[in-house]
Amino acid sequence: MRSFVLVLAMLAVATSAWAHPHQAKPAPKPAPQPAKSGPPKPAPPKSPFPPPAFKITVATEGAYPPFNYLDRKGLPAGFEMDLAQEICERMKAECEFVADKWDNLVPGLLDKKYDIVMSSLEVNSERRRRLGLSRRYYLSPGAFIAAKGQPFDGPPALLRNKRIGVQKDSTHSDWLDKSFRRSAQIKRYPTVNDALAALAKDEVDAVFGDKVQLWLWSKKPEGQCCEIMGQDIKDTQTLGIGVSAGIRREDIKLREAFNKALSEIIGDGTYKQINAKYFPFALN
Repeated sequence: MRSFVLVLAMLAVATSAWAHPHQAKPAPKPAPQPAKSGPPKPAPPKSPFPPPAFKITVATEGAYPPFNYLDRKGLPAGFEMDLAQEICERMKAECEFVADKWDNLVPGLLDKKYDIVMSSLEVNSERRRRLGLSRRYYLSPGAFIAAKGQPFDGPPALLRNKRIGVQKDSTHSDWLDKSFRRSAQIKRYPTVNDALAALAKDEVDAVFGDKVQLWLWSKKPEGQCCEIMGQDIKDTQTLGIGVSAGIRREDIKLREAFNKALSEIIGDGTYKQINAKYFPFALN
């Protein structure tokens, strides 16, 4: 009987083990790592300079010294570029200066390749129609050049009955027609250089033209014979009102900022300093 009870007990233990197999305990979760302690990273330092109000491209031809030309590094330089740099600083603008062919300047401006063109753009009706021009930033007046020592250094009336050379089909030729048609012998030449060559040969008594161009010729060996004489001629109806920067018509904010900076430069004497760096006479 004891044997039978012992067998039943063993069967019960076996059945319990079969019905409840051993289950592995889950792996303990890793203990959370404590957060790294330490001072927070400092913020990057702020620039002492205000961010630029504009990022713009200023284009010029780079082939009309001393107004614009390329320096030894091939970068735009000259009177207009010095003026543009000062204007950019006053506008708080980040400016890039580029040179391009003359015929590409206005189309490039209208196609938004450039934002400002400063390349001795004479103000005329066509440019007024297509562009939003700035206020004038220089005017090269009309002037006479003659052999040194001549008695013409005074009012233009002193040139009556004299031989005056001029480039044909030009605004300067138009002014001579208006002022001297009946009182002087006007001799017209294909180019200003042709008229100046005639002056050097004593074929004319004086030449009328753009003052800067005449002055530059007088500094060359072939122009040592002659000098600027008489009064500056400023006739806006015939000779024009001067040179402005080309800006797109819709860029009103940029044009206003440009004009404001230019007014400041003229008012505080900075323009005069830049002018004197390149020319012995005022251009505005």
